[in-house]
Amino acid sequence: MVLEHCFLGFLLGLLPTGGVGTQPTHNSLKPQRVRFQSQNFHNVLLWQPGQALATNRSIYFVQYKVYGESEWKSKEECWGTQELFCDLTNETSELQEPYYGRVRTSHSGWSTTSRFIPWWETKIEPPVINITRVNGSLSVVIRAPDLPYRHQKGKMTSVENYYELEYRVFIIKNSLKMEKQVYEGPRRVVEIEALIPPSGACIVAELYMPRLYRGSPRSAKRCVGGA
Repeated sequence: MVLEHCFLGFLLGLLPTGGVGTQPTHNSLKPQRVRFQSQNFHNVLLWQPGQALATNRSIYFVQYKVYGESEWKSKEECWGTQELFCDLTNETSELQEPYYGRVRTSHSGWSTTSRFIPWWETKIEPPVINITRVNGSLSVVIRAPDLPYRHQKGKMTSVENYYELEYRVFIIKNSLKMEKQVYEGPRRVVEIEALIPPSGACIVAELYMPRLYRGSPRSAKRCVGGA
């Protein structure tokens, strides 16, 4: 009988106890795909729930720092948030500095972004254009996007304050369904001498940053009718 009890005790010892194998692991609780998304220097930290929390509403804690600093700083507005994003625009306003962000839940370790440099990585929105007809020509006025920072006098700053920009202007003639680039250069006011067909024509523009070899999407079309 003693041997029988010992054998049963041995078998029970092989079985999982305390729910081991049914509880989420530490890594499965960590937030996933933690990264910065930046448009016109609006810098937002984004993440997704950990694999074990995909259907749960969790609490998140966010910190950030500049590359080379030893201490992380907590973002007060995102300390205990239930959102899956945190606006760090004001905390990442030195545009050529490299930053890191990180996020965790109450029961997980930290998940950290790769290095983020706003000046290199932000996506610039299209310019806004206005056109007026002057006799047989078109006058195109191009305005670059504003940024979330202001001058000391309270005026909004433009993307022109941070990049060397070129403007590309295209004319699209409706009847021929043809597109032609009519200007590339630094001017924000462009005069186009073009014969407008009876079906009319449209103008679009885009920004280009030569140092970064990239540009913005195209602006919304501005159209004029023919004679």
